[in-house]
Amino acid sequence: MDISKLSVKEIAEKVSRQELSAREVVSFFAKRCAEKCKFNAIIEVFDDIFEKADEIDARIKSGKPVGKLAGVPVAIKDNILYAGKKMTCASAFMKDFISPYSATLVKKLISEDAIIFARTNMDEFAMGGSTENSVYGVTKNALDPSRVAGGSSGGSAAAVALGLCPVAIGTDTGGSIRQPSSFNGVVGIKPTFGTVSRYGIVAFASSTDQAAPITKTIEDNEYVLSIIAGKDPCDMTSIDNPLSGKTKSKYAVGIIKELKEKIASLPCAKQFEEQIEKIKSQGHTIKEVSVPHILNSLACYYILTPAEASSNLARFDGVKYTTCSKSALVLDDVYVKSRSEGFGREVKRRIMLGNFVLSSGYFDAYYKKGMAVKSLLEREFARAFEDCDVIITPTTPSVAFKIGERSDPISMYAEDLFTTPASLTGLPALSIPYAEINGLPLGLQIMGAKKSEGVIFDFAKKIGGQTYGI
Repeated sequence: MDISKLSVKEIAEKVSRQELSAREVVSFFAKRCAEKCKFNAIIEVFDDIFEKADEIDARIKSGKPVGKLAGVPVAIKDNILYAGKKMTCASAFMKDFISPYSATLVKKLISEDAIIFARTNMDEFAMGGSTENSVYGVTKNALDPSRVAGGSSGGSAAAVALGLCPVAIGTDTGGSIRQPSSFNGVVGIKPTFGTVSRYGIVAFASSTDQAAPITKTIEDNEYVLSIIAGKDPCDMTSIDNPLSGKTKSKYAVGIIKELKEKIASLPCAKQFEEQIEKIKSQGHTIKEVSVPHILNSLACYYILTPAEASSNLARFDGVKYTTCSKSALVLDDVYVKSRSEGFGREVKRRIMLGNFVLSSGYFDAYYKKGMAVKSLLEREFARAFEDCDVIITPTTPSVAFKIGERSDPISMYAEDLFTTPASLTGLPALSIPYAEINGLPLGLQIMGAKKSEGVIFDFAKKIGGQTYGI
């Protein structure tokens, strides 16, 4: 049996009915990881997975109840804490760090008898859009190893697409789940801000970061998200989100008029227009909506999030959490040399940019204006959703690019054109595969009003999605 073809629910049901053992499931995926190691999606398969699987099998045999994810292997991004296991943020600076406790989402998965299976590769400290900025090396695209997997959750998206695990957890700051999901032809969501607790996650931008699942199907994504969502007393930004919304047989679908000219100039323009026609043919209504400041969202994002990053990463100083420079002789050396040697190029770039926009001479000119634009975008989207149920855009401007092709950081940042607005405004956004260019997948982004994940998932299931995984 090819277990990689089974859905998350099917695996859990077969394990609970003893049609498959949890040990068989983890053995299958551990073997797949070994066979597909050249893609560099998985950093480490945890050494206790068979022990955990045997515990679940023994419980089932004794007639005891098991959870909704019984025996389902779940990979987690390398910035999510799992007690007693390494968590390095794909950085040399954190190479010896052992998690002292488990993230809330990890505890929720374990409470439903999921097996925390492996940790996935990522851009260092979740800063990047290609998973090229990792101390473990580049993660390769699941469909074309000469291309990037996207980032910063590239390892999680590629692992799911390659069939190395049925579900992986990533984190999304400005598109870090949705963009690699688009590049690898899988399903990924950034939920409403606060839906999933960030307790136990190393997040560089406190106001936008969200953890969420990456899966092969829309149904699996909705199922896993419902398990890890919920308010957490350890995270005061977390919220109760029923993942619902008013579902309909037919939806009003918004197209942002300020993006039309931009989309028309992109490689994905033809496929996006064809998707609009397909949606019309299914009986849904297409409405043009206005978000006047949406083209400012990318610049706004790259002002506000580096500012938060520079502040949040100040704690990584070579003393408590991180590796101390061996050449440090005095206290100043500990800070300066440890950070200089420990952080990679992209992390340093964002720290410097953040320090610049927060400096006394530029705070008003940049940071305060960025916050003003963020507020404007929130109001503009709220008005737009008065006229439509969902808004669609391409997830990315193009298919996955070649490894090493985007050496210019500005061109790399431009990949986030369509994903940053939902991050800045705290809105939910789902990426599903819908088309291809020369055999490489494109993602369709479906945005909704706050706490309307149920509407987004329902609409996505109605219009359908393609599967591109190996």
